[in-house]
Amino acid sequence: CAVFHCRGCWTVLGDSLQLCGQEPPGLSVLICFKVSSDVTWKDSLLIGLEGALLGCAYYLLCCRSCGLAVGFILHSSGSDLAYLRGLFCFFKDSIICYLLKNQKIIEASKVNFPAVTLRE
Repeated sequence: CAVFHCRGCWTVLGDSLQLCGQEPPGLSVLICFKVSSDVTWKDSLLIGLEGALLGCAYYLLCCRSCGLAVGFILHSSGSDLAYLRGLFCFFKDSIICYLLKNQKIIEASKVNFPAVTLRE
């Protein structure tokens, strides 16, 4: 189990109990069903102009405390990312993980969480 913190201010954004999907190729994200109330997003859609989100419409997730962009909620996409629509996707490079069992703080990009599928 891990708690996800904002890299900018250490605000709690979520935890590993809400993980619900595997990281898609080309995106370094943690995919969650729910997040804490300290995660906000605006009503305006952004459009991906490059990379894995090219042509996708999404809402940017931000930390309520410091305003750091911490992820996105996919609104529309091609069929390859359709399973992410409506889920909370944290950018791994914007998140720090606190591992409860080891009581260690580690970069999210260095943590390998067990495989989780939406069916589970």
